[in-house]
Amino acid sequence: MNPTPPRTPRPTDPTAVPPARPAARPKEATRRTAGKAPGETVRGAGGAGGVGRGAEVSEGAGTGTGTGTGTGAAELPPPSRGFLAKAALVTAVLSVAGALLGLVRDQALARLFGAGRDTDAFLVAWTVPEFAATLLIEDGLAFALIPAFSMALARRSQGAPGDPVRALVAGTLPRLSLAFVAVGALLIGIAPQLVGALAPGLPDPALAVDCTRLTATCVVSFGLAGYCSAALRAHRRYLAPAAIYVAYNVGIITGMFVLGGRWGVRSAAVGVAVGGLLMVVVQLPSLLGQLRKREVGGEAAVGQEEPRPLDTALLTTVLLFALCRQSQVLIERFLASHLPAGAISHLNYAQKVAQMPMILSVMVCTVTFPVVARALAEGDAERARSRVERDLALAACIVLLGTAAVVACAPQIVEVLFQRGAFTARDTAATAGVMRVYALGLLGQTLVGVLVRSYFSAGRGSWYPVGSMAAGIAVTSLIGALSVHVWGVYGIAAANATGITVTALVLLAGMGPRSVPVSVRGVLRELSRPVGAALAAALAGAFAAARFADPLAGLAAGGLTVTVVYLLLGRALGAQGIVSALRSVRSATRRLSHGRF
Repeated sequence: MNPTPPRTPRPTDPTAVPPARPAARPKEATRRTAGKAPGETVRGAGGAGGVGRGAEVSEGAGTGTGTGTGTGAAELPPPSRGFLAKAALVTAVLSVAGALLGLVRDQALARLFGAGRDTDAFLVAWTVPEFAATLLIEDGLAFALIPAFSMALARRSQGAPGDPVRALVAGTLPRLSLAFVAVGALLIGIAPQLVGALAPGLPDPALAVDCTRLTATCVVSFGLAGYCSAALRAHRRYLAPAAIYVAYNVGIITGMFVLGGRWGVRSAAVGVAVGGLLMVVVQLPSLLGQLRKREVGGEAAVGQEEPRPLDTALLTTVLLFALCRQSQVLIERFLASHLPAGAISHLNYAQKVAQMPMILSVMVCTVTFPVVARALAEGDAERARSRVERDLALAACIVLLGTAAVVACAPQIVEVLFQRGAFTARDTAATAGVMRVYALGLLGQTLVGVLVRSYFSAGRGSWYPVGSMAAGIAVTSLIGALSVHVWGVYGIAAANATGITVTALVLLAGMGPRSVPVSVRGVLRELSRPVGAALAAALAGAFAAARFADPLAGLAAGGLTVTVVYLLLGRALGAQGIVSALRSVRSATRRLSHGRF
């Protein structure tokens, strides 16, 4: 049975983490939620909470006390493995759908505008939404808001006066919205100077300036979308946040096909602006539904608690980390702008495809980050440590499978996806080569994505991740500057892979008192098993793919060979992430077959 966190007053510092207590076992929560449809209320002894809506993936309250002093609000129990499997499946399905639409978007861009000057100009303007997504949706803002909402939910469950969640919204959303508007307006005003700094060698800066002014609107829409996503995930609501990139890419694709004939590549920038608005629209109903809920035992009153702004040190460090991480793109495009036309496009297409395995692997910690933050908010450091170690093993195994497939089948992947219209066989060869080099850094990208969440999950500012990322950026800059004139785009891709791997190693070395205290030696020992399996699978897959002249047949043969060899060898070597992944797939599919999803 899940022990209910004590209703003792918390420290005055809202970011303080209580001392660790023994990990809670989710057996009772599992019994209470087993067989419940997502829309059913799961009631504990103390009341109801966490009611699902429609097909939304959420987990209701399982263990209210019913005897404590306070509002009587039900709390969310530690999530069961079945719930996490369902949440991961929903996130995976919609992430894959968004990624596939992203490929359709890139295919449309390649087919309509090729890989020349116009596309290079748009991709310089694309830097703004890339930065905005990292800072406001994927990393920066989420690292600050999810722990803050987790702390507010924990305080509410412990009987804090009023509604800490609404107090947090009142103290953060208006200020952040003003900041988003101010930054967006500033970027529109300084677009010519921004383009000149990002790509000084660009042959058509005027087109890039027009596109940048259109894409700058996404600062506001991405900021609001990121806020909604963080709040919903902290409430264990995963459907709407997982759907945002589906909506976003639909907006861009529609814009290109509807306006491309008249506005050229500017139509893609218009699509970015429309897609950003759609990201907010798909989440707003779910978030409003969460904020309108009344607590058991009375109405929530925001007036009983002062609005709580975000901790300044936390917000500063997470945004600086995200800024440093995304600055890799700036370095790449700055260096590539001095290469022949099309270099930026080849880097972009290669990176977009190569990063798909990383995106799928990081979705694991996207689902579990609120779980780790809530565990630390309740003082359960052991549960947080166990969760992070499992996340590292599982995410690494997923990304290494994708890495092996990319290395083995890069030419076939690019030819099937892009070689049509203005995208030539020469573009295919260049993009495939760059993609293979990029793939060498995918494990580092994934480890950084998992590890950095551990540093910020306690809701406190930490400068160590910023320093780690700065060290990786320094390595990327140095290697890129030395190699770009010798190896061109391949040198840029190699610099990227090396720099992010250095960052991952520095972050891993610092785990302990600065973060969730995982076993570094144990993590490295566990990682060595799927790495060996991936190397063997890549070699076998490349051999199989080369046996077929048809790219689609070669891709199918190579992909199947990589998967079979990787899974068999990984299980033989005892890779826990592979075993865990197979178990999660069986759990999720079993629930689907029994109509529990």
